[in-house]
Amino acid sequence: MILTLTPNPSLDRTIEVDALVRGEVHRARSSRVDPGGKGVNVSRALVKHRTSTVAVLPAGGAEGAQLAALLAPIGVPVIDIPLASPTRSNVTLVEPDGTTTKINEPGPVLSPAEITAMTERVTTFAGSADWVVLSGSLPRGVPSPFYAELVERIHALGGRVVVDTSGEPLADAVAAGPDLVKPNAEELVEVAGGPLLTWGDVADAARRLRSLGVGSVLVSLGGDGALLVDDDGTRRAFTAAVDVRSTVGAGDATLAGFLVAGARGDTALQTAVAFGAAAVSLPGSAMPAPSDVQIDLVTVENDPDLSTPLKGDTR
Repeated sequence: MILTLTPNPSLDRTIEVDALVRGEVHRARSSRVDPGGKGVNVSRALVKHRTSTVAVLPAGGAEGAQLAALLAPIGVPVIDIPLASPTRSNVTLVEPDGTTTKINEPGPVLSPAEITAMTERVTTFAGSADWVVLSGSLPRGVPSPFYAELVERIHALGGRVVVDTSGEPLADAVAAGPDLVKPNAEELVEVAGGPLLTWGDVADAARRLRSLGVGSVLVSLGGDGALLVDDDGTRRAFTAAVDVRSTVGAGDATLAGFLVAGARGDTALQTAVAFGAAAVSLPGSAMPAPSDVQIDLVTVENDPDLSTPLKGDTR
């Protein structure tokens, strides 16, 4: 079982427009509402691929009730943490060429009692989980070292931890030595420095994280693919170009694919990139089903040419 924690989940409304022009009235081509948040997306993808998962979710208000109502039909088991404040709503505007504009609300302010409840739920179930995924931004009221403290608690219980976040919470978590982190290019630069112009730059930054105690580093690089640095060395993987419909949740799908395939080695990296490529071809933050994933189109290089420049598409 894979346990996911999303401290700041959301309702994600995606609106497709012909072109986004500031200050103008727009007519939507289509719209949809998905249950959102990075850990929520990971659990949604795992369920589609018949991998056992449980999602820990602090949620409140009518928005929180709608979030639960959206997750129930797709079979994501939820451990609910009631909040006094409502769950946030995010809006994504997508243009025909795949250009994505996001507006994310800050989310609720959690009380000390709500933070304690969230911690207790995770640690209660962490001992029976194969992996614990700590994912997404921290809501207001939650201190930056929150993920780092959870990493230490979960390790004390004998569990394995993935951290997928950004900024100061990621830097704090790295210092606690999680088993796996999954930054994108921007997040990697924030925590390890940059710039990232070549695959070698990405590999060097990932190695810096490992030198601080991280077990493995999986870097998602959008159209460039992904890079994995672990005890077995450095590998890159990439696939043929796909028609991009929405980039929202693609990194979460990438992480889900890596976990589905065992979270180690060539097959896991190949599956991760295939999941991510499938996700960008779908609307909104839809997670790929098995029929969407084309693993055989992904190339894995065990001895990559690290001087190869990045294309610069680092979503």
